[in-house]
Amino acid sequence: MGLIIAIVIIVLLVLVYISLYNGLVKARMWVKEAWSQIDVQLKRRNDLIPNLVETVKGYASHEKETLAKVVEMRNQLTQVPADNHEETMKVSNQLSDSLKTIFALSESYPDLKANQNFIQLQEELTTTENKIAYARQLYNSSVATYNIKLQSFPSNIVAKAHHFTEEAMLETPTEEKVVPKVSF
Repeated sequence: MGLIIAIVIIVLLVLVYISLYNGLVKARMWVKEAWSQIDVQLKRRNDLIPNLVETVKGYASHEKETLAKVVEMRNQLTQVPADNHEETMKVSNQLSDSLKTIFALSESYPDLKANQNFIQLQEELTTTENKIAYARQLYNSSVATYNIKLQSFPSNIVAKAHHFTEEAMLETPTEEKVVPKVSF
C-alpha cells in the first residue's frame, strides 16, 4: 500500500513539473509571437514610407532634410539586428517622430494636403502606428505574464533548472512622457 502511494505521489510530481515546464514554454512563445506582431507592423510601415516620401517630394522639394531624415531612420531600422528589441524600438520611436514632421508639412502645402495618394498613405501609416502601439501593449502584457511565471513559486524552480531568462518590457521614451503644454 505504501508503495502505491509513493508511486502516485511521484507520478503527480512529474505531472506538475511537466505542466509547469509547458506553461513556461507557452508563455515564452507568447512573448516571441507578440514581438513578431511588432516586427510585422514595423515592416509594413517601412514598406509604406518610400511611397510617402515620393509623394511628398513632388510637393515639398525644398524639404529635403526632413525627407532624408525619414529615409535615414527607415534604413537604420532595417539594419538593427532582429534580436535587439530595445534598439529596434528606439529607432522606431525616432522614425515615428520623423513621420509626424512629414504629416505636419502637409499643412504648409495645400495641394499635398488634398492629394489622394498622400491622404491614403497618411491614413495607412496612422493605422499602422496604432497597430504598432497595440502590438507593444500585447508584447508588454506577454512579457509580464512570462516574467511572473519565472518569479512565482514553484514555476521559478523549473525555470531556473531549464535556464529560462527574463524578458525586458518595452518602455516609453522619456521625451514622450512629457505632458505637452497647451495654452489658449
